[in-house]
Amino acid sequence: EFGVSAAAGVVVAAVIFVELWSALRTYSGFEVQASAERKDSAATGYKMFQGKILEYDNDGIVCHDTDDRLIWNQSYEMQSPILSISGAVCALGDYNGREIYVCDKNGIRGTVNTNLPIRSLSVAENGVVAAVLDDSSATRINVYNGNSNTDEAIVHAKVSMDKSGYPISVCMSPNGRIMMVSYFFMDSGSMKSSIAFYNFGEVGENQTDNYVSGYDYLNTVVPYVQFMNNSAAFAVSDDRIIFFSGSEKPTVVATSLFDDEVIGVYHNSDYAGVVFRDATGEASYRLDVYSASGNKIHTQLLDMEYSDILFHKEQVIIYNSESCQITNIRGVDKFVGSFEKPVSLLLPTASAYRYGLVTSDSIDVMELN
Repeated sequence: EFGVSAAAGVVVAAVIFVELWSALRTYSGFEVQASAERKDSAATGYKMFQGKILEYDNDGIVCHDTDDRLIWNQSYEMQSPILSISGAVCALGDYNGREIYVCDKNGIRGTVNTNLPIRSLSVAENGVVAAVLDDSSATRINVYNGNSNTDEAIVHAKVSMDKSGYPISVCMSPNGRIMMVSYFFMDSGSMKSSIAFYNFGEVGENQTDNYVSGYDYLNTVVPYVQFMNNSAAFAVSDDRIIFFSGSEKPTVVATSLFDDEVIGVYHNSDYAGVVFRDATGEASYRLDVYSASGNKIHTQLLDMEYSDILFHKEQVIIYNSESCQITNIRGVDKFVGSFEKPVSLLLPTASAYRYGLVTSDSIDVMELN
Protein backbone atom coordinates (compact mmCIF):
# COMPACT_ATOMS: atom_id res chain seq x y z
CA GLU A 1 0.00 0.00 0.00
CA PHE A 2 2.85 2.36 0.81
CA GLY A 3 4.40 1.61 -2.57
CA VAL A 4 1.11 2.35 -4.37
CA SER A 5 0.65 5.61 -2.43
CA ALA A 6 4.21 6.67 -3.14
CA ALA A 7 3.80 5.93 -6.84
CA ALA A 8 0.56 7.90 -6.95
CA GLY A 9 2.31 10.81 -5.23
CA VAL A 10 5.07 10.74 -7.82
CA VAL A 11 2.51 10.83 -10.65
CA VAL A 12 0.64 13.77 -9.09
CA ALA A 13 3.92 15.65 -8.55
CA ALA A 14 4.94 14.99 -12.14
CA VAL A 15 1.60 16.28 -13.44
CA ILE A 16 1.89 19.42 -11.32
CA PHE A 17 5.44 19.96 -12.54
CA VAL A 18 4.45 19.61 -16.19
CA GLU A 19 1.51 22.01 -15.78
CA LEU A 20 3.68 24.55 -13.97
CA TRP A 21 6.45 24.22 -16.55
CA SER A 22 3.97 24.66 -19.38
CA ALA A 23 2.40 27.70 -17.69
CA LEU A 24 5.72 29.44 -17.08
CA ARG A 25 7.54 28.45 -20.27
CA THR A 26 8.17 31.32 -22.66
CA TYR A 27 9.19 31.44 -26.33
CA SER A 28 11.61 33.84 -27.96
CA GLY A 29 10.95 33.13 -31.65
CA PHE A 30 9.21 30.92 -34.19
CA GLU A 31 9.87 28.82 -37.26
CA VAL A 32 7.62 28.31 -40.27
CA GLN A 33 7.18 24.53 -40.37
CA ALA A 34 5.05 24.40 -43.52
CA SER A 35 3.80 26.79 -46.16
CA ALA A 36 1.21 26.56 -48.92
CA GLU A 37 1.01 29.10 -51.71
CA ARG A 38 -2.23 30.92 -52.31
CA LYS A 39 -3.48 33.65 -54.59
CA ASP A 40 -4.06 37.10 -53.23
CA SER A 41 -7.67 37.59 -52.24
CA ALA A 42 -9.55 40.84 -51.81
CA ALA A 43 -11.91 39.16 -49.36
CA THR A 44 -14.12 41.36 -47.21
CA GLY A 45 -13.49 39.10 -44.23
CA TYR A 46 -11.67 36.05 -42.93
CA LYS A 47 -12.98 33.79 -40.18
CA MET A 48 -11.87 30.57 -38.52
CA PHE A 49 -14.35 27.74 -38.99
CA GLN A 50 -13.70 24.37 -37.33
CA GLY A 51 -9.98 24.53 -38.11
CA LYS A 52 -10.74 25.71 -41.66
CA ILE A 53 -10.68 29.18 -43.22
CA LEU A 54 -13.68 31.11 -44.49
CA GLU A 55 -13.14 33.97 -46.94
CA TYR A 56 -16.16 36.02 -47.92
CA ASP A 57 -16.88 39.14 -49.90
CA ASN A 58 -19.71 40.67 -51.92
CA ASP A 59 -19.58 37.92 -54.57
CA GLY A 60 -19.33 34.71 -52.56
CA ILE A 61 -17.90 32.65 -49.72
CA VAL A 62 -15.08 30.11 -49.93
CA CYS A 63 -14.05 27.47 -47.39
CA HIS A 64 -10.59 25.92 -47.64
CA ASP A 65 -8.16 24.10 -45.37
CA THR A 66 -4.77 25.27 -44.12
CA ASP A 67 -3.11 23.76 -47.20
CA ASP A 68 -5.32 26.05 -49.33
CA ARG A 69 -7.29 23.10 -50.69
CA LEU A 70 -10.81 24.12 -51.66
CA ILE A 71 -13.51 22.41 -49.57
CA TRP A 72 -16.56 24.25 -50.88
CA ASN A 73 -17.65 27.61 -52.24
CA GLN A 74 -20.90 29.45 -52.77
CA SER A 75 -21.47 32.39 -55.06
CA TYR A 76 -24.02 35.15 -54.43
CA GLU A 77 -24.43 38.91 -54.77
CA MET A 78 -24.43 40.92 -51.52
CA GLN A 79 -23.73 44.53 -50.60
CA SER A 80 -22.88 44.10 -46.90
CA PRO A 81 -22.45 40.43 -45.88
CA ILE A 82 -23.31 39.49 -42.27
CA LEU A 83 -21.70 36.27 -40.97
CA SER A 84 -22.70 34.27 -37.89
CA ILE A 85 -20.83 31.13 -36.71
CA SER A 86 -21.82 28.58 -34.07
CA GLY A 87 -19.67 25.48 -33.78
CA ALA A 88 -19.71 23.59 -37.07
CA VAL A 89 -22.44 25.72 -38.69
CA CYS A 90 -22.33 29.21 -40.20
CA ALA A 91 -24.97 31.48 -41.69
CA LEU A 92 -24.45 34.34 -44.10
CA GLY A 93 -26.94 37.02 -45.11
CA ASP A 94 -26.91 40.48 -46.63
CA TYR A 95 -27.77 43.57 -44.60
CA ASN A 96 -30.97 44.82 -46.23
CA GLY A 97 -31.11 41.63 -48.33
CA ARG A 98 -33.61 38.78 -48.12
CA GLU A 99 -31.65 35.55 -48.41
CA ILE A 100 -29.64 33.59 -45.80
CA TYR A 101 -27.24 30.74 -46.62
CA VAL A 102 -26.70 28.13 -43.89
CA CYS A 103 -23.51 26.07 -44.30
CA ASP A 104 -21.49 23.38 -42.55
CA LYS A 105 -18.18 21.63 -43.30
CA ASN A 106 -19.69 20.11 -46.48
CA GLY A 107 -21.17 23.31 -47.87
CA ILE A 108 -24.74 24.58 -48.12
CA ARG A 109 -27.27 22.92 -45.81
CA GLY A 110 -30.13 25.18 -46.78
CA THR A 111 -31.23 28.65 -47.81
CA VAL A 112 -33.81 30.89 -46.18
CA ASN A 113 -35.84 33.52 -47.98
CA THR A 114 -36.94 36.05 -45.38
CA ASN A 115 -39.20 38.10 -47.72
CA LEU A 116 -38.24 41.18 -45.64
CA PRO A 117 -34.98 43.17 -45.34
CA ILE A 118 -32.45 41.60 -42.96
CA ARG A 119 -31.01 43.74 -40.17
CA SER A 120 -29.07 41.09 -38.22
CA LEU A 121 -28.94 37.32 -37.74
CA SER A 122 -27.68 34.59 -35.40
CA VAL A 123 -27.29 30.87 -36.11
CA ALA A 124 -27.26 27.89 -33.73
CA GLU A 125 -25.19 24.71 -34.11
CA ASN A 126 -28.30 22.80 -35.21
CA GLY A 127 -28.91 25.15 -38.16
CA VAL A 128 -31.72 27.19 -36.59
CA VAL A 129 -31.41 30.89 -37.54
CA ALA A 130 -32.88 33.94 -35.85
CA ALA A 131 -33.20 37.00 -38.08
CA VAL A 132 -34.16 40.57 -37.22
CA LEU A 133 -36.21 41.90 -40.14
CA ASP A 134 -37.50 45.36 -41.08
CA ASP A 135 -41.24 45.49 -41.73
CA SER A 136 -41.75 49.24 -42.34
CA SER A 137 -44.09 50.02 -39.42
CA ALA A 138 -42.52 47.43 -37.09
CA THR A 139 -39.59 45.07 -36.70
CA ARG A 140 -39.89 41.31 -36.84
CA ILE A 141 -37.79 38.59 -35.26
CA ASN A 142 -38.27 35.34 -37.17
CA VAL A 143 -36.71 31.99 -36.41
CA TYR A 144 -36.12 29.58 -39.30
CA ASN A 145 -34.99 26.00 -39.76
CA GLY A 146 -31.96 26.60 -41.95
CA ASN A 147 -31.37 22.92 -42.71
CA SER A 148 -33.54 23.04 -45.84
CA ASN A 149 -34.75 25.55 -48.39
CA THR A 150 -37.57 27.52 -46.81
CA ASP A 151 -39.32 30.85 -46.56
CA GLU A 152 -41.54 29.73 -43.67
CA ALA A 153 -40.52 30.81 -40.17
CA ILE A 154 -41.02 28.37 -37.30
CA VAL A 155 -41.37 31.31 -34.87
CA HIS A 156 -42.78 34.78 -35.61
CA ALA A 157 -42.46 37.81 -33.36
CA LYS A 158 -43.57 41.34 -34.19
CA VAL A 159 -42.13 44.11 -32.05
CA SER A 160 -42.53 47.87 -32.03
CA MET A 161 -40.76 50.74 -30.28
CA ASP A 162 -43.83 51.75 -28.25
CA LYS A 163 -44.31 48.24 -26.81
CA SER A 164 -41.23 46.05 -26.50
CA GLY A 165 -38.69 48.40 -28.09
CA TYR A 166 -36.26 47.92 -30.96
CA PRO A 167 -34.16 44.69 -31.01
CA ILE A 168 -30.52 45.79 -31.35
CA SER A 169 -28.83 42.44 -30.67
CA VAL A 170 -29.98 38.81 -30.98
CA CYS A 171 -28.17 35.56 -30.18
CA MET A 172 -29.21 31.90 -30.31
CA SER A 173 -27.85 29.38 -27.81
CA PRO A 174 -25.65 26.73 -29.49
CA ASN A 175 -28.38 24.08 -29.20
CA GLY A 176 -31.01 26.44 -30.63
CA ARG A 177 -33.25 26.19 -27.56
CA ILE A 178 -32.88 29.72 -26.15
CA MET A 179 -32.96 33.06 -27.96
CA MET A 180 -31.50 36.11 -26.19
CA VAL A 181 -32.61 39.55 -27.35
CA SER A 182 -31.56 43.04 -26.30
CA TYR A 183 -34.28 45.67 -26.81
CA PHE A 184 -33.88 49.44 -26.64
CA PHE A 185 -36.68 51.93 -26.10
CA MET A 186 -37.54 55.28 -24.55
CA ASP A 187 -39.56 55.22 -21.33
CA SER A 188 -40.96 58.59 -20.15
CA GLY A 189 -38.10 60.40 -21.82
CA SER A 190 -35.42 58.08 -20.42
CA MET A 191 -33.39 55.40 -22.19
CA LYS A 192 -34.26 51.85 -21.21
CA SER A 193 -32.85 48.51 -22.27
CA SER A 194 -34.42 45.11 -21.76
CA ILE A 195 -32.74 41.71 -22.11
CA ALA A 196 -35.22 38.94 -22.83
CA PHE A 197 -34.88 35.15 -23.05
CA TYR A 198 -37.20 32.97 -25.13
CA ASN A 199 -37.27 29.19 -24.74
CA PHE A 200 -38.35 27.12 -27.77
CA GLY A 201 -38.21 23.80 -25.85
CA GLU A 202 -40.75 22.20 -23.53
CA VAL A 203 -40.17 24.75 -20.76
CA GLY A 204 -41.16 27.64 -23.02
CA GLU A 205 -44.12 26.01 -24.72
CA ASN A 206 -46.59 27.04 -22.01
CA GLN A 207 -45.23 30.57 -21.67
CA THR A 208 -46.67 33.56 -23.54
CA ASP A 209 -44.56 34.05 -26.68
CA ASN A 210 -42.07 31.52 -25.22
CA TYR A 211 -40.79 34.29 -22.89
CA VAL A 212 -39.13 32.75 -19.81
CA SER A 213 -37.04 35.52 -18.19
CA GLY A 214 -35.97 39.13 -18.68
CA TYR A 215 -34.25 42.09 -17.07
CA ASP A 216 -34.58 45.85 -17.49
CA TYR A 217 -31.80 48.45 -17.28
CA LEU A 218 -32.35 52.23 -17.13
CA ASN A 219 -30.19 54.87 -18.84
CA THR A 220 -27.99 52.42 -20.71
CA VAL A 221 -27.82 50.76 -24.13
CA VAL A 222 -26.99 47.04 -24.47
CA PRO A 223 -25.70 46.56 -28.04
CA TYR A 224 -24.04 43.17 -27.48
CA VAL A 225 -25.50 39.87 -26.21
CA GLN A 226 -23.77 36.51 -26.56
CA PHE A 227 -24.09 32.88 -25.49
CA MET A 228 -20.79 31.30 -24.40
CA ASN A 229 -22.35 27.83 -24.20
CA ASN A 230 -25.82 26.37 -23.67
CA SER A 231 -26.03 27.47 -20.04
CA ALA A 232 -23.90 30.64 -19.89
CA ALA A 233 -24.44 34.00 -21.60
CA PHE A 234 -23.38 37.60 -21.16
CA ALA A 235 -24.36 41.09 -22.25
CA VAL A 236 -22.26 44.25 -22.58
CA SER A 237 -23.62 47.79 -22.33
CA ASP A 238 -21.82 51.12 -22.30
CA ASP A 239 -21.44 50.91 -18.51
CA ARG A 240 -21.53 47.24 -17.45
CA ILE A 241 -21.15 43.55 -18.26
CA ILE A 242 -23.85 41.16 -17.09
CA PHE A 243 -23.52 37.37 -16.84
CA PHE A 244 -26.44 34.95 -17.01
CA SER A 245 -26.66 31.27 -16.10
CA GLY A 246 -29.26 28.60 -16.84
CA SER A 247 -30.12 26.31 -19.74
CA GLU A 248 -33.90 26.84 -19.47
CA LYS A 249 -34.64 30.14 -17.68
CA PRO A 250 -31.40 32.16 -17.56
CA THR A 251 -30.88 34.34 -14.47
CA VAL A 252 -28.34 37.05 -13.62
CA VAL A 253 -25.34 35.66 -11.70
CA ALA A 254 -22.86 38.57 -11.84
CA THR A 255 -22.59 42.21 -12.90
CA SER A 256 -19.51 44.43 -13.18
CA LEU A 257 -19.77 48.17 -13.77
CA PHE A 258 -17.42 50.09 -16.09
CA ASP A 259 -15.77 53.47 -15.65
CA ASP A 260 -13.90 53.55 -18.97
CA GLU A 261 -14.97 53.57 -22.62
CA VAL A 262 -15.59 50.12 -24.14
CA ILE A 263 -13.63 49.55 -27.36
CA GLY A 264 -14.32 45.89 -28.14
CA VAL A 265 -15.75 42.58 -26.86
CA TYR A 266 -14.28 39.09 -27.44
CA HIS A 267 -15.21 35.64 -26.20
CA ASN A 268 -15.04 31.87 -26.49
CA SER A 269 -16.90 29.15 -24.57
CA ASP A 270 -14.86 29.79 -21.40
CA TYR A 271 -13.92 33.47 -21.32
CA ALA A 272 -15.30 36.92 -22.12
CA GLY A 273 -12.93 39.83 -22.68
CA VAL A 274 -13.69 43.54 -22.78
CA VAL A 275 -11.21 46.09 -24.13
CA PHE A 276 -11.28 49.63 -22.76
CA ARG A 277 -9.42 52.77 -23.64
CA ASP A 278 -7.02 53.01 -20.70
CA ALA A 279 -7.64 56.16 -18.68
CA THR A 280 -4.52 55.92 -16.50
CA GLY A 281 -2.07 56.80 -19.28
CA GLU A 282 -0.02 53.66 -18.60
CA ALA A 283 -1.06 52.09 -21.92
CA SER A 284 -3.38 52.65 -24.89
CA TYR A 285 -5.85 49.94 -23.92
CA ARG A 286 -6.80 47.63 -21.08
CA LEU A 287 -8.20 44.12 -21.48
CA ASP A 288 -10.30 42.65 -18.66
CA VAL A 289 -10.99 38.91 -18.90
CA TYR A 290 -13.93 37.23 -17.13
CA SER A 291 -14.82 33.58 -16.54
CA ALA A 292 -18.20 32.26 -17.67
CA SER A 293 -19.47 32.74 -14.10
CA GLY A 294 -18.62 36.44 -14.21
CA ASN A 295 -15.44 36.54 -12.14
CA LYS A 296 -12.72 38.90 -13.38
CA ILE A 297 -9.67 36.64 -13.65
CA HIS A 298 -7.14 38.65 -15.67
CA THR A 299 -6.29 42.24 -16.56
CA GLN A 300 -3.78 43.16 -19.23
CA LEU A 301 -2.49 46.53 -20.47
CA LEU A 302 -2.01 46.86 -24.25
CA ASP A 303 0.09 49.31 -26.21
CA MET A 304 -0.22 47.62 -29.61
CA GLU A 305 -2.94 48.43 -32.12
CA TYR A 306 -4.64 45.04 -32.57
CA SER A 307 -6.83 43.55 -35.27
CA ASP A 308 -8.19 40.62 -33.22
CA ILE A 309 -8.09 38.99 -29.79
CA LEU A 310 -8.51 35.23 -29.34
CA PHE A 311 -8.89 32.96 -26.31
CA HIS A 312 -7.37 29.51 -26.83
CA LYS A 313 -6.09 26.87 -24.40
CA GLU A 314 -5.79 29.24 -21.41
CA GLN A 315 -4.08 31.76 -23.68
CA VAL A 316 -4.91 35.32 -24.69
CA ILE A 317 -3.70 35.89 -28.27
CA ILE A 318 -3.52 39.52 -29.42
CA TYR A 319 -2.30 40.31 -32.91
CA ASN A 320 -2.31 42.67 -35.85
CA SER A 321 -0.90 42.29 -39.37
CA GLU A 322 2.67 42.81 -38.17
CA SER A 323 3.03 41.44 -34.64
CA CYS A 324 1.64 39.10 -32.01
CA GLN A 325 1.51 38.86 -28.23
CA ILE A 326 0.52 35.62 -26.49
CA THR A 327 -0.16 35.72 -22.74
CA ASN A 328 -1.65 33.06 -20.53
CA ILE A 329 -4.51 33.68 -18.11
CA ARG A 330 -1.99 33.84 -15.25
CA GLY A 331 -0.43 36.92 -16.89
CA VAL A 332 2.78 35.29 -18.17
CA ASP A 333 3.91 36.56 -21.59
CA LYS A 334 4.45 33.37 -23.60
CA PHE A 335 5.55 35.08 -26.81
CA VAL A 336 6.00 38.62 -28.11
CA GLY A 337 7.27 39.01 -31.66
CA SER A 338 6.80 40.19 -35.24
CA PHE A 339 5.61 38.30 -38.30
CA GLU A 340 7.85 37.91 -41.35
CA LYS A 341 5.11 39.26 -43.64
CA PRO A 342 1.67 40.84 -43.17
CA VAL A 343 -0.90 38.46 -41.63
CA SER A 344 -4.65 38.64 -42.32
CA LEU A 345 -5.75 35.86 -39.96
CA LEU A 346 -4.15 33.83 -37.15
CA LEU A 347 -5.49 30.30 -36.66
CA PRO A 348 -4.94 28.41 -33.37
CA THR A 349 -4.40 24.66 -33.77
CA ALA A 350 -4.76 21.67 -31.46
CA SER A 351 -1.30 22.50 -30.12
CA ALA A 352 -0.73 25.41 -27.75
CA TYR A 353 2.40 26.48 -29.63
CA ARG A 354 1.49 25.98 -33.31
CA TYR A 355 -0.57 28.48 -35.29
CA GLY A 356 -1.71 28.94 -38.85
CA LEU A 357 -1.01 32.29 -40.51
CA VAL A 358 -2.98 33.51 -43.51
CA THR A 359 -1.05 36.02 -45.62
CA SER A 360 -1.67 37.51 -49.07
CA ASP A 361 0.29 34.77 -50.86
CA SER A 362 0.54 31.81 -48.46
CA ILE A 363 -0.85 29.88 -45.52
CA ASP A 364 1.98 29.18 -43.09
CA VAL A 365 2.26 26.98 -40.01
CA MET A 366 4.16 28.82 -37.29
CA GLU A 367 5.74 26.89 -34.41
CA LEU A 368 7.01 28.78 -31.37
CA ASN A 369 10.52 27.95 -30.11
